[in-house]
Amino acid sequence: MNPYTIAKERYAALGVDTEQAIRTLTAIPLSLHCWQGDDVGGFEHSATVLGGGLAVTGNYPGKARSIAELRQDLAKALTLIPGRHRLNLHACYADLGGRKIDRNEYTVREFQSWIDWAKAQGLGMDFNPTCFSHPLANDGFTLSHANREVRQFWIDHCIASRRIGAEIGRQLGTPCVTNIWIPDGSKDLPADRLAPRLRLAESLDLVFGESLDANHHLDAVESKLFGIGSEAYVVGSHEFYLGYAVKNQKLLCLDAGHFHPTESISDKISAVLQFVPEILLHVSRGVRWDSDHVVILDDATKAIMQELVRGNFLPRTHIGLDFFDASINRLAAWIIGTRATQQSLLLALLEPIEKLRSAENAGDYTSRLALLEAGKTLPFSAVWEEFCQRQNVPHDHAWLAEIKTYEKDVLSKR
Repeated sequence: MNPYTIAKERYAALGVDTEQAIRTLTAIPLSLHCWQGDDVGGFEHSATVLGGGLAVTGNYPGKARSIAELRQDLAKALTLIPGRHRLNLHACYADLGGRKIDRNEYTVREFQSWIDWAKAQGLGMDFNPTCFSHPLANDGFTLSHANREVRQFWIDHCIASRRIGAEIGRQLGTPCVTNIWIPDGSKDLPADRLAPRLRLAESLDLVFGESLDANHHLDAVESKLFGIGSEAYVVGSHEFYLGYAVKNQKLLCLDAGHFHPTESISDKISAVLQFVPEILLHVSRGVRWDSDHVVILDDATKAIMQELVRGNFLPRTHIGLDFFDASINRLAAWIIGTRATQQSLLLALLEPIEKLRSAENAGDYTSRLALLEAGKTLPFSAVWEEFCQRQNVPHDHAWLAEIKTYEKDVLSKR
């Protein structure tokens, strides 16, 4: 008998419809981050040095050296990832065509080729202002900078980014989430924690001053606990952005690597969605710190997706990936991380949620625990392979051969 047929019957015995799970998973797009392909470099200037407390380790051969190479790699990776997805683009990937334009002057012109490419690929797009890797961010402050002129530069860049995002959404027919993250903070203990946060709130109010069509554009703000060079103090902390998002009804971005190692964002989802309209997730994997390792099928990722499914939060959640690893094949990193996120989603969709809720509501915690444990031995892999087959992509034991061939034929020649 076909393995999927057996799995379908096993799940049906617990009241789980595998066909519905596959349909739901097929309809969930993930936003693939462009910066995995070139180690967060961008293509504004050849001499750009990564800043903002970000660090990429490794020197695996084949890094994309141009927009054309990055698009080539993304297109290849997408052929090995089931489903239809989105592209998450940072402003530092502007297509300048040799022109010298600073970030505060960017318009949709500098990103039109990306929009055209995404449309040809059948992708939606999301966007991010790049408030790092720039001379005016070298001291660790941007939107909260004490210098008004420097602060205004970053305000103008974020305003420009929102307008670009709105045009992206209009042209592609799907709302673009424009997410603001800044590296602002202090390496050692500050004497004044308040003033930078007052300046940040004022700057954000100016950035969001223009009303944009929600059918085309959504705003998100992203917090962080600490970073390299901001170990003692981060201006845009979780508490700051939670308060700001609630007050102004913005999307709150929860990044899996931006909290204490003992925290999990899975526990925050049902709390924050009581007070903000939607959330943005940055799925990553921190190892000891915010190291942005490639996402794997681990307990933390599974817990995040369980919470989205159990709470019926998928319609109010935008899922993006945010990791960068230069120690392994960069395309393989995209594929492994995206597939692991999808597998976590599928596992959550295959839970006998109605039976679990019924047992919990009845105070029958014995049955609840037994059902949770029983689900761990069900033939999940057969459902996953069926999903991949229907999407015309190789299963988990086959895609690596294609990447090895691509590495030999393309990446090794760069």
